[in-house]
Amino acid sequence: MVRRVVLMAGISGGTTPEPPKASADPLAALATLPGVTDAVDSVRKAVDRVYGHRIMRRRSTEITAEAALRGARGSAALSGADWALEEVRRRTDFGVPGEPWTVGAALRLTAEAGQLLSVWRQSPLRVLARLHLVAAGGGAADETVGRPRLGTEPVDEPLVELALPDAEEVAGRLDGLARLLLAGTEAPALVTAAVVHGELLALRPFGSYNGLVARAAQRIVLVGSGLDPKAICSAEVGHAEQGSAAYTAALRGYASGTPEGVAEWIAHCGRAVELGVRESTAVCEALQRGAA
Repeated sequence: MVRRVVLMAGISGGTTPEPPKASADPLAALATLPGVTDAVDSVRKAVDRVYGHRIMRRRSTEITAEAALRGARGSAALSGADWALEEVRRRTDFGVPGEPWTVGAALRLTAEAGQLLSVWRQSPLRVLARLHLVAAGGGAADETVGRPRLGTEPVDEPLVELALPDAEEVAGRLDGLARLLLAGTEAPALVTAAVVHGELLALRPFGSYNGLVARAAQRIVLVGSGLDPKAICSAEVGHAEQGSAAYTAALRGYASGTPEGVAEWIAHCGRAVELGVRESTAVCEALQRGAA
């Protein structure tokens, strides 16, 4: 297996050349990669601007609700259900298999994410299991729901074409990621969120809905870190706006393990947050004009 820069975090092992320098806080070390500091600073400034908008002081609940809807639409689009926003508002048939189910799963996950912040701080793996259960709609009759895949169980994630790690590697890296998160870090929220998102997509630990779960986990990190406490800066919007081709290309960079690839993935996630900020700023402006 190719050793990735992120592995100085202790997520897994390998035999190819060692990363630059081990760190007691490996996620914080990733913040020093070229371009990452600029991405972090740009995201912070954008978030501060939208939180300072005069509408946020009076109608933040409405902004949060709208951001949740738009974020769910964006996440579903990246999982193959690219519906117009008004279609998502109008439809109610989210229990139908296919695209309606994918949109419904994205909506359920966005709603659930806000309820799991305290649990995430104690047990990230428990939260991931819960997110998969919610995405699958309960799935009581399916023993694969809510647990990492075993043996040669298949994975349905057509957008991601990376080599699929085996079940043993998945278990080890998930455990390493959880230990890393529980140990605490001084890394900026963007870096931590990008690593969680990228690692889950690279691993695809569940048999289905891995993209939706990974993006919901990113949301939890961004909100729980205090960067976006009101959940108005939907990165899912920005990931969808940049397009699936750019998304998968940036993910390949992360999975490559090179400093450049990991840095580009973090920067890509930063651009996604900024585009989410832009979307919520537009909602603020519309509310201010009385147009929404």
